[in-house]
Amino acid sequence: MTSTIEPAGPTEPLSVEQLSETTLLRFATAGSVDDGKSTLVGRLLHDSKSVLTDQLEAVEHASRNRGQETPDLALLTDGLRAEREQGITIDVAYRYFATARRRFILADTPGHVQYTRNMVTGASTADLTVVLVDARNGVVEQTRRHAAIAALLRVPHVVLAVNKMDLVDHREPVFAAIAEEFTAYASELGVPEITAIPISALAGDNVVEPSANMDWYGGPTFLEHLETLPVSHDLATCHARLPVQYVIRPQTAEHPDYRGYAGQIAAGAFRVGERVTVLPSGRTSRIASIDLLGEPVDVAWTTQSVTVLLEDDIDVSRGDLIVPAQDAPAITQDVEATVCHVADAPLTVGHRVLLKHGTRTVKAIVKDIPSRLTLDDLSLHPHPGRLVANDIGRVKIRTAEPLPVDSYADSRRTGSFILIDPADGTTLTAGMVGESFASPEPVRAGADDDGWDF
Repeated sequence: MTSTIEPAGPTEPLSVEQLSETTLLRFATAGSVDDGKSTLVGRLLHDSKSVLTDQLEAVEHASRNRGQETPDLALLTDGLRAEREQGITIDVAYRYFATARRRFILADTPGHVQYTRNMVTGASTADLTVVLVDARNGVVEQTRRHAAIAALLRVPHVVLAVNKMDLVDHREPVFAAIAEEFTAYASELGVPEITAIPISALAGDNVVEPSANMDWYGGPTFLEHLETLPVSHDLATCHARLPVQYVIRPQTAEHPDYRGYAGQIAAGAFRVGERVTVLPSGRTSRIASIDLLGEPVDVAWTTQSVTVLLEDDIDVSRGDLIVPAQDAPAITQDVEATVCHVADAPLTVGHRVLLKHGTRTVKAIVKDIPSRLTLDDLSLHPHPGRLVANDIGRVKIRTAEPLPVDSYADSRRTGSFILIDPADGTTLTAGMVGESFASPEPVRAGADDDGWDF
């Protein structure tokens, strides 16, 4: 029997085969505390019929125990006990659902200042960020902070959801003033596309169904915008990149000379016969064949997991990067990046770390921290010496081995990295290669620490 998932509206259930043909949209929600992020997500899941019966019954039971007459839909995403007790979101909650038009991966992120790092985690892979604003309060400090993070992470689409319109009598001037202020601020940050939608998550106005209380609004509902937003990956302009995850050599009687390089294509497309370069060694060859799910194909593209065979027998191992010969990234040991520090222990100048880029991990030293970004007003605090949890700043890193890195502005996949504590494997920092709001500065001269001298 074919399994199904109930779509939005009174249409027929969506089959697994149909789901595989729909496009995928990754989006994250953000906003200040009590702006209604979790309620919006709960309303979206409920009204689009993406909630299982037992889940809804559990929410109704929990709501009754809290003395609420109607189900608190925020409980559909606030899964931690501390979140339910305090009525806030603490960790990133991921939800997967689908409608007849599209599949979705949703990241509900916290609103507190001390959980800024969680928003960075949730939005780092998002195609769209939803910034919620309480219509009574308008654009506040945390709203500007979340807009700045979306700009830093190069999220291509931002939705301003002006929530709780029922508490301001659904007045159009209130919505228009908030939308104008936010759009002006986000545009200055370089956010390419901003869409403002007036909603009431609690009542369901303009979430899945159009609101009868805001007939002055002629735009799409929240779900309609999510379903119809173009999510394009122009393979003609992407820098094709394949990080090698595993070398396959069965050495069997059937395949005595088989040597394939397996991995997930991070960007762009590869074709049989294409001339490629293996980095960081710089050796070149041509693609002899591409295997996808055990079957040969002529072309493969972004996010597909493939095995590539080359015409020449060259040395390729895990951590190498296969790229088109005419479109290779720069190879460097000096990485300049904007980072968000996510660990409780601070990151300091001279810190010895491991840098993980794609499938490659190398030793590295933090050579300098030129500035820390104040997201409230986008001012720079020069040479802070260290970054603490939730700080965003510029760093300059020297690696023990050359790395082929793209600018994050060109490729979010191959322009990003993480810093790891070599002692216990803790993730310290998430990094984005290249320019940001901070002005690039030359690396200061200085002696390397003993034992990590490169």
